[in-house]
Formats: sequence, C-alpha cells, structure tokens
Amino acid sequence: MTTNGDSERPNVARLFDYYLGGAHNFAVDRVLAEESIRKYPVAEIARTIRSFSRRVVRLCVEEYGIRQFLDLGSGIPTAGNVHEIAQSLDPSCNVVYVDNDPVAVAHARTMLRDNLSAAIVQSDLCDVGAVLRHPETRRLIDFTRPTAVLMIGILPYVTDEPAGVVARYRAALAEGSVLALTHLTRDVEPELVGQMVDLAVGMDQTIVPRSKQDVEEFLCGLKLLEPGLVLAAHWRADGELPGASAAADASTYGAVGMI
Repeated sequence: MTTNGDSERPNVARLFDYYLGGAHNFAVDRVLAEESIRKYPVAEIARTIRSFSRRVVRLCVEEYGIRQFLDLGSGIPTAGNVHEIAQSLDPSCNVVYVDNDPVAVAHARTMLRDNLSAAIVQSDLCDVGAVLRHPETRRLIDFTRPTAVLMIGILPYVTDEPAGVVARYRAALAEGSVLALTHLTRDVEPELVGQMVDLAVGMDQTIVPRSKQDVEEFLCGLKLLEPGLVLAAHWRADGELPGASAAADASTYGAVGMI
C-alpha cells in the first residue's frame, strides 16, 4: 500500500503500528488513530489479525518445522511481528518482509539492521517475479524447501485479479509449504465494513471487502487446515481471543492452507 512519507501527514503503516502498540509513529498519526478508534473498532481488528498471524507462525514452526517466512504487505514489523515470534521459537528462522510503502520500508530497515536473518524488500507484492527474484529474498529463502507465505490483511488492497496473485505465489512453493491469509468482509457486518472503506478513501486508499465465496477462490489448490475458512478471530484461537468486540471479530476471514 503506497502512502505519503511526510511526517506532516498520517501514514497507513504508522497507523497500524500505533493500533498494535508500536513506537514507530508520529503525532499526526496518533491524532488520526485516536479519532478513528472512537468511531470504528479499527485497533481491535488490527489486534485480531495480528493474533491470527502469531498463531500461524507458531503452528508453522512448532508443528510443521517451517523455518522460512515471506510476509507480503507487511507494513512496519511492529510488536508481535513475524521474525520476533519465529526466531523466539527457533533462532534459525529466516523472514523476508515485503512492502511497497517507502515509510514502512525505512522503519523496517532500521529495526532489522542487526538481524541478519530478517530483511525487508521494497516491492509491489503483485509483481510476484520481482519479489521472488529479489536478492534479499534469494539470500534468505530457498523455495525448494517448505516456506510459509503470509498474506495477512493485505489482499483487500489488491484490486486487480487477487486470485491470480495468490496462485502465482502458490505455484512457487514446495510441498509442505503453507499459505495463510486474512480478508476483510462485508458478509456479517456490512455497515461497519462500509464505514471502514470510507475511512480508507479519506486516506486515498482503496480497499475491497470480499465475500466468503470470493475468498474461497483464492484458496483453490490448497489443503485447508482445520477449521478451514472461518472468522480469523476464531481460527484455532485456543483461548487467545484478543477481547475484540463481536463486530470487530466478524469483519475478517482467515484460513491456512498447505501445498
């Protein structure tokens, strides 16, 4: 997602950093974040998605022995990020973040400068070839071995053939790999999600909520892990529900599939 890098204007990546309790944001971001929190459960939704991501990373490392992660549309890798969770479980884990927002990339490079097993690639995730061929991706990920591709919260920003984008990443993965995604939906809370779409428009962003049927199309060719495509807040939550409102819980689907 491309945003203005000027510290005088709010930035989407820094807003999400603030929602998740990070420190990589400015006063202008905090003002808008607090205003949006008063109107919509945006911080709760961000925490729900981050909780899902943590569960997926732990599952990959502990149950499937995956040690390579490609996090697409990562934003700023703030509190509870992929490399933090994965490397706490096994320091040999490698993580590549991908984002096209120069603000997110600049913050991430600062955060990761002392971590030789994690890097960020500045690229449009829809340019699959560029992402996969990038020197940092090639340095840290061997696609002949099982890899986890994470598309957490980013697919609503992909307006042109998202199913094709997902399929191209899926085609690059070895047997035993995992592809995990979440997606905003109007299925349960159409009014709330419509308001969030309007909020994004106000920041020159376009987001596309999609139905369960639409999201199922993205998962073709994958063996879905139980419980399948469900609300992300309830995917193997195991008591880790983040205390979000019912409306926030009902705004986002989540699923994990294996090659």
